Amino acid sequence: MTSSSTITLSEKSVRNNISFLKKKMGKKVVISAVVKANAYGHGIEQITPLFEKHGINHFSVFSYSEAMRVYQSLRQPQTIVIMGWIPEDKMADVLEKGIEFFVFNTERLELALQTAKRMNLVANLHLEVETGMNRSGLETDELIEAIAMIQANEKYLHVAGFCTHLAGAESISNHPRIQKQLKKYQKMLSVLEAAGIKPTYRHVANSAASFIYPKARMDLVRIGIMIYGYWSSIEVFIQYSSLKINKTDPLQRILSWKSQIMAIKTVKYGEFISYGISYLAQSEVKTALIPIGYASGYSRNLSNRGVVIINGQRCGVIGVVNMNMIIADVSYMPQAQVGDEVVIIGKQDQLEIKVSAFSDISDQLNYEVLAHLSESIKRTVVHCEEDGW
Repeated sequence: MTSSSTITLSEKSVRNNISFLKKKMGKKVVISAVVKANAYGHGIEQITPLFEKHGINHFSVFSYSEAMRVYQSLRQPQTIVIMGWIPEDKMADVLEKGIEFFVFNTERLELALQTAKRMNLVANLHLEVETGMNRSGLETDELIEAIAMIQANEKYLHVAGFCTHLAGAESISNHPRIQKQLKKYQKMLSVLEAAGIKPTYRHVANSAASFIYPKARMDLVRIGIMIYGYWSSIEVFIQYSSLKINKTDPLQRILSWKSQIMAIKTVKYGEFISYGISYLAQSEVKTALIPIGYASGYSRNLSNRGVVIINGQRCGVIGVVNMNMIIADVSYMPQAQVGDEVVIIGKQDQLEIKVSAFSDISDQLNYEVLAHLSESIKRTVVHCEEDGW
């Protein structure tokens, strides 16, 4: 291993997850793979071609820069939608490349129109409406204004989508709020359709909503966390599996993260380990120094609480997590030596450390844990024929 740590991506798991999701969503529903936040830490350049290879032809990102990375990673032209940030000076490039984008205020619509007119191109819009998330989206009066602008400029403005974002579909406690949002969405959709505008895609559902609220699947679902092998919440999995005889999780984790022992050290009884005085050796302690830390995405909240796997055994992380290093207790492993594999996320022999283990210990969402994985970590794809871990 030349890098201090490596993230490995399983093509077999990619294939499994896409197959499961397509079967569940049905043939009429398009799956848009959400690859924002560096594809939830998996690496845009590495995961996008795998998704494309296994049947995904629609991708959603947050920003222009992410869209460019996806655009350059694809083997064939596919649909890319920017849900968030586009610098004004990049709108022309977005239109030229045929990239679609959310319109959540009239200012962006005006910018798109002026740019499209100047370039004599069509802007492919997804009108995002405000239904109760109170984050971004067109209010009803703004929607009416946008409709008038679109009707007057049909040559330059095409409504590819009509969408909203649901405020926490993964939790049953949000059910009344979600139902209210869905009703408002339908009301605003009626306003659009009454004006003679029919969007190519009606879409509101993320991973959780696509399972909890099947009617919300509509024409397209924006699947993020679940395509990577993680349920949005335990509630979503329970609802899915409650009527199933086989309770086995049908999703497979794509990502594993491994490092190696950098140094071995014996610390005497009564000595403190790492920064500060959070860990005092109660006996002689054999420690393994591992070259990953909070700069890699291993949270400081895991200080004295984290666990790694070395030589088929779970080892506790002791002392404060450093910027580039953690320390593990290997006192009961006389065979441990420099160069031994260290599993941070993933499997070794019969043991596994899941992202949910990080979440439970550090109070981070699994989304957070994955998104915080440093882009500097080398990511390697294990193709199906090699996939044995």
